[in-house]
Formats: sequence, C-alpha cells, structure tokens
Amino acid sequence: MTSHPDAVRAHAAAVFDLDARLPAGVFRKLADEAVFFEFDLLLTPDAWPALTALARLHGDRQIDLLVVEAEGIAGPALSLSVEATPGDYWAEVGFDPGGEALDSVTIAAKTVALTGPSGRWGCWGERGPELAVVRGFPDEVARQHWLVRYGPFVDAAHVLAFWLPQLFPNRRVPDAYAAELAAHYGVPQRNRESSA
Repeated sequence: MTSHPDAVRAHAAAVFDLDARLPAGVFRKLADEAVFFEFDLLLTPDAWPALTALARLHGDRQIDLLVVEAEGIAGPALSLSVEATPGDYWAEVGFDPGGEALDSVTIAAKTVALTGPSGRWGCWGERGPELAVVRGFPDEVARQHWLVRYGPFVDAAHVLAFWLPQLFPNRRVPDAYAAELAAHYGVPQRNRESSA
C-alpha cells in the first residue's frame, strides 16, 4: 500500500525541515554521518535499488517522494512500493521525450525529500549545489554494506574539497558555507569523541 499525497507530505515534514536548504541542517532528528552523491543521479532509475535497500533496512514497504521546490510544477508528492522496479520509479519521476519537459520531476525539481513511513531514514536532494545527502543507517555495519553495494558515495569533507568549489567564484567555498555544511553533515560529535 502506498501513501496519499497528504501522508507523503507529513512523512517528509517529520524527517526534514522543509524550509531549510543546504548547507543548513535539513534533517530534523537523524544525526548519523551523512553520505553524499550527485543530485542528478537521485532522480534516475539507477538510484532506485539503493533507495529501496535503505527503506527495507527500516522495514518500510514504500518510499515517499516529496518535491519540495520545483520549476513549473506544483510540488508533487509520490509514493511507491519498495517492490517497484527502477523502470516504475522512472515512469513516475522521469520524462517522456515527446511530452512537456517541465512536467517531469527529473527536470523540474529543485529540491526533493525522500523517506519512508518509519521516519528513520531520509534522502534530501538539491539541484543548486547538485547534491543529494542520505542519513539513517541503523548501524555502521549496515552503512558500510550499503556504501559498498550501491556506491560511490562521499563524505562532507570530499564534497567541500572537490565538488562544491566549482560552484563558487574563484573555485573557493566560502568559509561560512563550509563551516555550516561540515557542522551539519560531517562526522557526528559522538563519533569524533569516541575516535579521539
């Protein structure tokens, strides 16, 4: 069973601060170390197996996708079973070459939020910085298995050093932006203290 659009919005609002944008903290409660990948990959069939695997780790039987901000479309809210295929996902978010491009989530979405009814995981994507960020691994073993199986993914330090500089003048990430991203998405404080 999949959720009604109002339930999708409610699930997303419970996991994410829907008014926040990167580098601010978009996750309300999830605080494990974040992993990043490219926004453009998030809305393709290639991302679906990784998303369903994460949902299944938490017993979710569906994935809810909320378009938080978009160009030309009125923020759709979609819900798909974890049994859906990558092709099913693409049919919902992709585009038909003969259709109107701005009717496509893949083309029109600026900010998206994905989670499941459990609220124990989430994936937030933004077109501006071209980033998707994932949190909500039940433990380090599950996290590492997911990273190896579905990667490549990178951490906040890699994003700051190699991905974001190209988006800023002089290829330099402003100090305030870098500090905020690192504070919200780097290694959680409890992990830093335990590794010292």
